[in-house]
Amino acid sequence: QVQLVESGGGLVQAGGSLRLSCAASGTIFSIGAMGWYRQAPGKQRELVATITNGGSTNYTGSVKGRFTISRDNAKNTVYLQMNSLKPEDTGVYYCNTFIRSSWYRGPAAYWGQGTQVTVSS
Repeated sequence: QVQLVESGGGLVQAGGSLRLSCAASGTIFSIGAMGWYRQAPGKQRELVATITNGGSTNYTGSVKGRFTISRDNAKNTVYLQMNSLKPEDTGVYYCNTFIRSSWYRGPAAYWGQGTQVTVSS
């Protein structure tokens, strides 16, 4: 069994900062790329940022220069530092990754439970 547990969401004023964390636990052989998605009310879930095992990152255009994704492989944890937050960043943020539970199993996709981020104007 593998679980992704997120933390760090909340209510913040525009221009403020939040840091999200997502920790993977359970039977883990290896973890692949990790990412953050978000879903605003009435909208589809969208990719926010991704990071590979080697630390290469990618961001959606609207968060470039404001958000930073990072990971601690020793802790099986991915972070999302969000600065200069805007009301349009409001939504439920989900972490996602691909985990192999043993050497003979292929990777499976896992999602966190979601954490609410609300940015007031």
